[in-house]
Amino acid sequence: MDYEKVQKLTADARFELGDVKATVAVLSFILSSAAKHSVDGESLSSELQQLGLPKEHAASLCRCYEEKQSPLQEYLRACSLRVNRLAGTGWRVDYIMSSSLLQSVEEPMVHLRLEVAAAPEAPAQLVALSLSADKFQVLLAELKQAQTLMSSLG
Repeated sequence: MDYEKVQKLTADARFELGDVKATVAVLSFILSSAAKHSVDGESLSSELQQLGLPKEHAASLCRCYEEKQSPLQEYLRACSLRVNRLAGTGWRVDYIMSSSLLQSVEEPMVHLRLEVAAAPEAPAQLVALSLSADKFQVLLAELKQAQTLMSSLG
């Protein structure tokens, strides 16, 4: 968010940058909480006035809230119950056919590379896994089972 632009818009109120950030955070919290709980504009206006916001400002905020309530709720639904987002994947299978250093040849190893992001705008972090073929088969079966379960819910 461009706090300097907001600060210019609120210059007549003589807010410091910290005040601007706090105001934006409070408004973000109030509006997202109202959208989460499907609060109507009239109730929100009443609550804002009880918090000390002038009636004109509350009415203006509520008008914007009512116009954007559905897209805001959709955005909040998309972000809820998400731990991390998968940004990218990669894999490799290594076979060791023979080695002068090993007495026995091991089974194939599956190397997975996952890039996960905590939020849509957050940078992805790399998570690397190495699994035996048997463990990979178990992981794949459990992921398919989880996908089937999630598909039945949605």
